[in-house]
Amino acid sequence: MLLRLFIQNYAIIEEIEIEFTAGFVVITGETGAGKSILMGAMGLILGERAETSVLANKDKKLVVEGRFDCTHNSRVAFFLKDQELEENEIVIVRREISPQGKSRAFINDTPVNLSQLQELSALLVDLHQQFDTLSLGQSSFQREVLDALAQQLDKVELYKLAYQEWVLAKTTLSDLLTKRSRVEAETAYIQFQYQELEDAGFCENELEELEQEVRLLSNAESVQQFLGRTTASLSAGEEPMVGRLKSLLNEWGSFTSFHSDFPGLAERLRTVYIELQELARDIERVADTVLLDPQRLEEIHGRLSLGYKLYKKHQVNSTAGLLAIQSNLATDLKGIEHLGQAIQELQQQLELLEQKAMALAGVISKGRKKQVSSLESNVQQLLQRVGMPTAQLKVTIETGSLGSEGMDHIDFLFDANRSGQFNALRKVASGGELSRLMLCIKSLVAESMQLPTLIFDEIDTGIAGEAARQVGLLLKELAQHRQVICITHQPQIAGKARTHFFVFKQAGLSSTGAVQTSLRLLSQEERVLAIAQMIGGEAPTPAALTNARELLN
Repeated sequence: MLLRLFIQNYAIIEEIEIEFTAGFVVITGETGAGKSILMGAMGLILGERAETSVLANKDKKLVVEGRFDCTHNSRVAFFLKDQELEENEIVIVRREISPQGKSRAFINDTPVNLSQLQELSALLVDLHQQFDTLSLGQSSFQREVLDALAQQLDKVELYKLAYQEWVLAKTTLSDLLTKRSRVEAETAYIQFQYQELEDAGFCENELEELEQEVRLLSNAESVQQFLGRTTASLSAGEEPMVGRLKSLLNEWGSFTSFHSDFPGLAERLRTVYIELQELARDIERVADTVLLDPQRLEEIHGRLSLGYKLYKKHQVNSTAGLLAIQSNLATDLKGIEHLGQAIQELQQQLELLEQKAMALAGVISKGRKKQVSSLESNVQQLLQRVGMPTAQLKVTIETGSLGSEGMDHIDFLFDANRSGQFNALRKVASGGELSRLMLCIKSLVAESMQLPTLIFDEIDTGIAGEAARQVGLLLKELAQHRQVICITHQPQIAGKARTHFFVFKQAGLSSTGAVQTSLRLLSQEERVLAIAQMIGGEAPTPAALTNARELLN
């Protein structure tokens, strides 16, 4: 429910703060006092467009703020969570318009865009104004009315889940079919690339090792000469190092007793001698493997040439890169093999999901159709009560393909004068008629739907007497379980309210003394006088005062 509305610098409103109550609230006042201006300001926090022309003071920003109690409102809680906004039971919605025309919106002090504001506000307030059909003409609302009467809103939620699952499966299948169409054209090339790498049969690090080997074989003669010189110096020359070390070791044997460090030095020399012997043998072994082999060299060059060609083709520079591409191609080929099977399985799953959605949609459609006759009849009776005895509502349901809320196309058609010509609501109903029709429909589904705060602006246009009294009774009944705010000129309606605000004009607080709209909460005695004035004019008679007290009682 709406707890508080704050308006600053809007049209002829300098500053107003209204603390609302639960139940049925009315706002009255003379024509031109500013009642509709209040609704214009309310429209800003509902996401309507704003212009700087509505700023009363062109040097100050315009501010409209609404504070709402959303305790137990699951839809609002889901919205806040989904939009990653601060989750509170008290929700504050604010709209600001700067003198430069910049508009900003906030939810719980977090900046939001206009579409987010509109989405949340639709869950908080349902504003019915003259010549504004609002939700009454929307197919989604019309479906929800029938589902509420059929007590199948839970079934609709189950259907929505099934429908979303079916749509997701359809999208997935479409993607797979597109992929198969694309892959089929590429399969031959993928197979060729894979087979080329498979036939090459490269091993891990093979090309890098071949590059090293080809460098060795290409310089085999110079390497052999170098190794030969090294071997000669170590063990096979005229004065090999190994031989000279061995002679030194023999001489050290005769002197080890002369100094305490000599045995250790002799042992270190022996270690060097043994290591040099082993080094000489290893060099000889390596030298034996370095052979000039033109056939092997040619074979390596051919292998490297193939590898370099594949490097360039696949834009890699290592054997590991080629092997990774080969692995990926193998995966692609395996995926192509399984794609057909996946498509077949998904087609079967899609068929089952469609059957499930169709079955749920059929049950829901049957429930809706059962409510058509009683809805038309009940609305007809209520329309008579609110002064529209010749008006009729006709509900049509056409079955079509599956949609987000079932397979029904629903239309509420209206005939204001029993002409037999039913047309779309917005084409044949006036603003007052639409408001009263909405009141009748919502009074029927109020117990079944999670309705927001309902605001009716001049629902009483064109009615008086008993019809106005009946409208007041319907509004009072509707307000038993939700907040209803009504702007009215009818004493019969004002007398049924729990809370009564009076709008009036007075000189403003600014130095210019410009006329400003103000508002006050009426006491019980003030209500008697206000309603008596609505009945008998500025100076009500005793009879008007008595009548006002009767209306309040």
